[in-house]
Formats: sequence, structure tokens, C-alpha cells
Amino acid sequence: MNLDQFCQRYKNLQAYLDWNAADVGRIVKMRPLLEPEFPGIVVDFYDAISRNRDVQGVITGGPAQVARLRETLLRWIEQLFQGCYDDEYVRRRWQVGKRHAELRLDQIYTNAALSRIRVQLVRALCAAWTGSAEELRESILSLNRLLDLDLAIIEDAYHSEYVLREKQIERLALIGKMAGGIAHELRNPLNVIESSSYLLQNNASISPAKFDEHLQRIVRQVATADRIITALSDFARLPLPEPRSLFVAALLEQALADQEIPPSVTVTSEFDRSLSICGDQPQLLIVLGNLIRNALDAMSRQGELTVRITRGDGYVSIHVKDSGPGIAHQDTLRIFDPFYSTKTRGIGLGLSISRSIVENHRGTLTLESTAPSGAEFVVRLPENGWSNK
Repeated sequence: MNLDQFCQRYKNLQAYLDWNAADVGRIVKMRPLLEPEFPGIVVDFYDAISRNRDVQGVITGGPAQVARLRETLLRWIEQLFQGCYDDEYVRRRWQVGKRHAELRLDQIYTNAALSRIRVQLVRALCAAWTGSAEELRESILSLNRLLDLDLAIIEDAYHSEYVLREKQIERLALIGKMAGGIAHELRNPLNVIESSSYLLQNNASISPAKFDEHLQRIVRQVATADRIITALSDFARLPLPEPRSLFVAALLEQALADQEIPPSVTVTSEFDRSLSICGDQPQLLIVLGNLIRNALDAMSRQGELTVRITRGDGYVSIHVKDSGPGIAHQDTLRIFDPFYSTKTRGIGLGLSISRSIVENHRGTLTLESTAPSGAEFVVRLPENGWSNK
């Protein structure tokens, strides 16, 4: 909320409390009675702070800071009785709430502090009053309304500033989490590239066939790393797919070939090689790569990976199933949310990106089975052609 909105909200609060010219007149009238007591109220206020360990902790500048704060509080009380409650007045009050949030001072202390000042002002007013009891009662009500309005705008500013700072902290934490996750995602292809490069550099007797095999591994892993980086860059604004005719079996075989599948994993496949779709090959490879990699991780890289292609109702479906422990029910509710991950070092973007890609292809990505029978993800894509035009 910006300052103009704060000022308008203050006016709305004044109207809600029936604040009017009579209240202003009473406040201005009581100033001469209370002004001699202002310095004593300030002294009492900071004496109380000196006895409160929690509040005292935010004052780190010693006596010099306390002296400045006393002057600030004195001006604040004087302005309270000036009789002009315009946008500039609201701005000064807004700064008080903002400053409290910057100091990380809990707002409950502001509430308590204003209560202490309120008590001192009312006591001083009662002691100095020479008019009727009815006039005193109305004056105290006006004073309370004014203090409550001040407290409301200070709390509003404090809350807005506090929320803003918390969001900044959350964003920094998210960046840290993403950085760790990105490092983890890129480390897999980089490790393969490193091992193959080392072998090519240090094995003089390597056969031409092995040389070509490791060279292709490097090429594939460079492409995998590039897709990861591109996917992360495009997450905020995923580009529309550029569809062309694709044989689904060939697409799935390439996705399997791009992954380093350990010997301890058995791959079972059921392909109808005649089935085709219209789709963006690089984007769909991201989807299938994410699903296959998740399946391998879920099985701790040992077990059975089942990939199937089926057809029905005008859609071609790609099934990726693992033999792991499945996904807990509480995780299934958020498994496609951005930055939600069940992996210790995951960034939680894989399934979210994958679902966005599939939906941009006019298809669906769903979780079909959960614990304890392993997880099966199904990508359903239209069999008939389509375009973005």
C-alpha cells in the first residue's frame, strides 16, 4: 500500500469514528492545559523502556540515541494537539510504523507504549481541567479517538512494511533454495561429461566405438544441461510450443537415451510405433526427461521402470511408472505446485514446468497412482494436429 492509500484510509477511519470539527476544537483547547506536562510524559516513557529488557534491545545507540528519540517523541506529542490532521500528518505517523518494522520491534510494544502515553495524558487533563464534567468527558472521548486513529495508521504502516520485508526474506530464501536445486540438477550432466572427458583424455587405447560412445554421451549431456537452463529461464514466461509432427515412440526413446539409466533398473516398454502427435520436441523432451528422472530417483535408482504408449478418445497417452514406494497423499495435493519438492535437494520446478508445457500442448499431465504401489504419471496429448494460431 502506498502513502496516498494510507492517507485515504486515514480519512475513512476518521469518518468511521465520526471525527469532526468539534473533536478538533476540543483537542486544540486542551493543548495549553497539557503542554507543560509533555516533557514529563517523555521522561516517564523512556524510564519505562529502560526497565523493559525486550524493548531496550532495539536501542543500540546509547544515550545519544535516547536523546534523539526523546526529541522525536516530544514532537510527536506536540503534533498530536496541533489541530491539523492532513496528509503530511499521516505521512509522519506512517514513518513511525515503518521505523518500528525496520527496528524489528513487535507491534504489541507500540500498542502498550501508546496506552502508557494515553494514561498520562488523561491524568494530566483531569488534573488541570476547570470546566464541567460533561465537557471533560467529551474531551477525553475526543482524545481517545485521536489516539486510536494514530494507533490504527501506525499499525497499518507497520503491517505493510513488515509484510514487505517478510516477502523479501522469503524471496531470498527461495533464491537460495533454487540455487542449490539448480546446482544439483546441473551436477548430474556435468558429472557424466567430466567422467567421459577424463576417459577420452587419459585412455590412449580406447577403441573407436568406445570413443564415439563417450563423445555422444557428452553431446547428450550438454543438451540436457542446456534444456535445464532453458526450462528455468522460461519458467516465468514459458514460450508457446512450436508444434510439428512427431512419432511418440521415437520421442520417448530419445528421452530414455538422454538419461543415465543404471544397470540395476529394468526398463519395460510397450510402444506402438505408428502413433504420432503434433508437438514441440524440445519442450516434450523436458517433460519426459523430468518424469523419467523422477521415477529413477523414487526407486533410489534400482527397480523397474515401465513406459507405455496408449491411444483412446482422440488422445495419445504416455505412461511413466516406477516401482518405488509411491507418493504420500499429503504430497499429491501439492506435487505440481512451483517450488514444492519431496526431494531433499530438489527445486520443485520439474513437475510444474512439465504440466505447463503439456497444457500448452492442449493436453494433461496427471498422477494416476500413489503409495504403496509406486507412482504412475500420464501425459495425454491430442492425436490430431493443432496450432497456436
